[in-house]
Amino acid sequence: MGRWTAQEGTDHRYPYRTRRPPLPQLNPGDMPPKRRGAPASSATPKKPRQSKLAKENDITADEENEIKEVFHLFSTTSAEFANEKEGVIPREDVRKALIALGLPPSDSSELHSILSAVDPTETGFVPYAPFLSVAAAKLRSRSDEAMSAEVDAAFHLFTRGTDGPITLGHLRRIARELKEDNLGDELLRDMILEANGGASVNAGVTLEQFHDVMTRAGVF
Repeated sequence: MGRWTAQEGTDHRYPYRTRRPPLPQLNPGDMPPKRRGAPASSATPKKPRQSKLAKENDITADEENEIKEVFHLFSTTSAEFANEKEGVIPREDVRKALIALGLPPSDSSELHSILSAVDPTETGFVPYAPFLSVAAAKLRSRSDEAMSAEVDAAFHLFTRGTDGPITLGHLRRIARELKEDNLGDELLRDMILEANGGASVNAGVTLEQFHDVMTRAGVF
């Protein structure tokens, strides 16, 4: 066989690589217009601002929006409450609205108390503000119950599921499991005495006292 030789139409620097034909020259007027890129979106969406009513009732803007949406599902107008821009809901729909929010009255006694609070003069209608106050109170109560359950669970981690109290032995075991060698018996005893108000080391720490400690420490 003969040697590979450079042929016409090849790049003499690389004899076996065919040269590409030159690209046609384009005038600027022949170029297609450049597409404009989409406007850059903001990095993080802004959180909705709390209204004055939300701040007064210690709820977030999102929680208020949820309450308002449900309120509007049942809202109507009344000549007696013409200045209520959010409208009013019929007294008999308050229970339905709370159920829609996942905040049902626990029993008929609580429902009676709620209706007395939101419609004290028995007009038959409930404006937005008092309804929000009741719903916010129930939201906070639900949060408190969840927090209490977390404290209970933490207590039972110390006591291995028993009713307690937390003893010096329980604290020694936790210290070993966490490899906290610097927690000697003297410090563990002090922790028990601080939690139970100085009663005695043998008295241990009850569930109620553990709740108080966690609350003071701001853990829950």
